Parts: sequence; C-alpha cells; structure tokens
Amino acid sequence: MKVLLAADGSKYTKKALAFLVNHESLMNGTGDLFVLNVQLPVPGRVKSLLGSAEVTAYHREEGDKVLNPIKKFLDKHALNYHCASVVGHPVEEILKAAAKEKSHLIVMGTHGHGLFGRALMGSIAQRVVTDCDLPVLLVK
Repeated sequence: MKVLLAADGSKYTKKALAFLVNHESLMNGTGDLFVLNVQLPVPGRVKSLLGSAEVTAYHREEGDKVLNPIKKFLDKHALNYHCASVVGHPVEEILKAAAKEKSHLIVMGTHGHGLFGRALMGSIAQRVVTDCDLPVLLVK
C-alpha cells in the first residue's frame, strides 16, 4: 500500500508518524511511505525584494526543518520511504502529490480545532477529506 503522510512539523504530524510506525500493517509490510511537506508561498512583494534565490533557499531550509527529523526517525524503522517539500497551497499540493504518487491512503495529523475554529480559519484536513477520492486517516 502506498501511503502519503502530509507533514507540517507539528506535534500532530509526530502523532500521525508514530501511529504509522506502530501500525505497520497499514502498509502491508512492503508498502511505501511518501512524506510531503508543503511550504506556503511568500507574497510576491517579498519575493521581489529578496530575490528568487533567497526565497528558494528559505523554502528549502524550512522544508528541511520539518523533514530531517522525520527522516532520522524513519531510518530507525523498517519502512520504505521518500520525502519531498513543495511550495504551494497545502490542500492542492497534497491532492496533486497523492495522485502523482498513486497513493492508496493519505494520513495527516489534525489540530483538533472545534467547529468554531474550523469555521474561522478553515481546516486543511477537512478540505482534504472533502476534496479527495482516497481514504484519509486523520490522527489527533
């Protein structure tokens, strides 16, 4: 089974990762884990002030801050995995990556905001569930 883990570096990502490692049967022992980090784009004015090279370096550093600890953790376990960090809107990038990777399942941590919190700021997890044709496992 191919599993996409959407990783933002929060404690909820760590919980989702721990869940996957403790439930290796989800991946049938021979599955493949794709860990995706999505960085939000910087505003156009900031990019024009700093330059493309600086913005690209910033996104790479921020992606590495999220993915390097995950890689270190996964290296200690017997899971096939690969990682990527992309820049864009989280929901769109998660769905695009799931299709490209031919994922069977999307796993993501959820911040557990209540109804009021979701109404105010929206929920990436909720939008992925709504917009995706694949099964989505939310870990709280």
